[in-house]
Amino acid sequence: MEDSSMQSKVSVVSPDREEEVAPGASEELVQSLVDVVGEISAISEFKNAYRRQFCNLSRRIKLLGPLIEELRESKNPIPDNEVESLGQLRIALESAKELLRLGSEGSKIFLVLETDHVNKRFCEVTSQLEQALAIIPFNKLDVSDEVREQVELVYAQLKRAKERADTADLELYTDLLSIYNMDPDASVDPVILKRLAEKLQLITIPDLMQESLALHEMVVSSGGDPGKVVEKMSNLLKKIKDFVQTESPEVTGKVKNGVSFLADGQSKGPVIPNDFRCPISLELMKDPVIVSTGQTYERSCIEQWLGTGHNTCPKTQQKLSSHSLTPNYVLRSLIAQWCESNGLDPPKVPALPNKSQSACSAAEHSRVLDLLQKLSSQSLDDQRLAVGELRLLAKRNTENRACIAEAGAIPLLVSLLTVSDLRTQEHAVTALLNLSIYEDNKGKIITSGAVLGIVHVLKRGSMEARENAAATLFSLSVIDENKVTIGAAGAIPPLVSLLSNGTQRGKKDAATALFNLCIYQGNKGKAVRAGVIPILMDLLLEPGSSMMDEALAILAILSSHPEGKVAIGAASAVPVLVDVIRNGSSRNKENAAAVLVHLCNGDQQHRYLIEAQEHGVVSLLEELANNGTDRGKRKATLLLERFNRFLGQQQQAEAQLESRTQGRVEPLIHVLEQVQLDNSTADV
Repeated sequence: MEDSSMQSKVSVVSPDREEEVAPGASEELVQSLVDVVGEISAISEFKNAYRRQFCNLSRRIKLLGPLIEELRESKNPIPDNEVESLGQLRIALESAKELLRLGSEGSKIFLVLETDHVNKRFCEVTSQLEQALAIIPFNKLDVSDEVREQVELVYAQLKRAKERADTADLELYTDLLSIYNMDPDASVDPVILKRLAEKLQLITIPDLMQESLALHEMVVSSGGDPGKVVEKMSNLLKKIKDFVQTESPEVTGKVKNGVSFLADGQSKGPVIPNDFRCPISLELMKDPVIVSTGQTYERSCIEQWLGTGHNTCPKTQQKLSSHSLTPNYVLRSLIAQWCESNGLDPPKVPALPNKSQSACSAAEHSRVLDLLQKLSSQSLDDQRLAVGELRLLAKRNTENRACIAEAGAIPLLVSLLTVSDLRTQEHAVTALLNLSIYEDNKGKIITSGAVLGIVHVLKRGSMEARENAAATLFSLSVIDENKVTIGAAGAIPPLVSLLSNGTQRGKKDAATALFNLCIYQGNKGKAVRAGVIPILMDLLLEPGSSMMDEALAILAILSSHPEGKVAIGAASAVPVLVDVIRNGSSRNKENAAAVLVHLCNGDQQHRYLIEAQEHGVVSLLEELANNGTDRGKRKATLLLERFNRFLGQQQQAEAQLESRTQGRVEPLIHVLEQVQLDNSTADV
């Protein structure tokens, strides 16, 4: 860690700075002393490795309160030539306030890793206060003897503190530094993690949440490479948090996101994948949203960050071009699938505050009503122009989406989905897509009977309309009950068709919609019967395929369905899956392994185990079990266990066969020997 990384956060006014004193400024100066001591007194929480130093500094400054109160209440004005000495005291107190605020609000981890710099700041502030008190001319000020004696006591304490510097907790620093420099996937000794959690007082969920926010706040004002610092700090905090939640449930005192813990501290739930954690809170995201830099955060966390005046991305420290938050529906669906596959309840999305009609201006509301009148017109041109403008208005912002829906536009838009004019049809389905982005509108669109119309566009619309119809179905299917409605409306076969013959964008839209819909078990068979498996295999085999991620994710879902498993096996998938485990990305390796787990289970498992073994999968699984993602490691380990059982059964069967063969051969040898003996006797 560089010494410069905290300088802007722990800014201390230079002790040789002087202020010019204006005539009559003494009252203002004394009031500023009262204010700064009051602010310091309000800083009370110091839960970090420097707690004793911070508490001592705060206590000593509070003892100066009576001095300042007597100066304020004195009827005798402070001589102008003595104001300067009090000005030095104010500068020292401002420096102390900044340091104490750091101790109260700063990251505990950051403070320990910057131990040399923090100790240096303590020495500087202590020296400033000592020098400021040394030059105060008590004999020229109207203060009591008791107050003077108290100030002299504080001065003596500061002098001793400066001469007797506190020694740092070397063990704490060494433990933190070793994990800070460690590979993110490396395991850490639980004894070290327990020691860190206790010493840093990071033992409850609120403690961990506050530390995460403080950590990002510290890095905002740091130098060096903020992205690298945030990543390494977050990995360090994540390791502590995982330990606290799995090994010390009695301290966290709650079950988080459906992951419960046994009495002996062993987790009954799986470790949350890093991609599903909010970079700020490190919790499983319930409502992931994307900021303008492309990073994803939990909505409540990023809103809290922005609400405190920040204009940067916490993870990358890039300046945000806007504060707009876009729901990350793909990630939300992946999280829901992960929860389902691990036996957890998917996190419930907090409802967004309702937007009233007043969210948009009277003029905008009036314009929307005018456009709705034109939608009801008998003129096809009027309809086309009006629905095109509504499409653009709905794209603009959340307020417009709420306003348009509240004005009654959704049923009118639904009625235009089946018109013969392809351009009007395209505008209508795209307007519904834009409206569906606002959470409250999803239910309104479903209850208006829009799904059948959207499926009609998906089958017969222009290519752009088909793409946007698929995207609309994906947006609506974020709500679990809508997955059932959309599947029952016949949406899956035309989505499979678009996946096969659509444009690149159309294939992406179809894949994301199919992925989401197939999270519901009842839709999996429909997708298989619609012929999706051969299409997915073709996408995997395309040279330089840009659809591999989506294809494998859908295969991983469908492989858990009996019809899906049969179809995947019939498509000669095993060699392709083994090749992905050999050469694919981390996420694709885990999905390929997940498909193999289902194939290598049941009646045909021996067939697939032999085929995979012939293609060299065992060594690849051993590598994945050691260095893969958390889910990849679990799948690889499960497959290796099945291979071991299978090989053991093979060896046992071969031994039994050899034993039976040996039993038949020995009597035959005995007969041959007897015949040979008889022949020899006859010859004699």
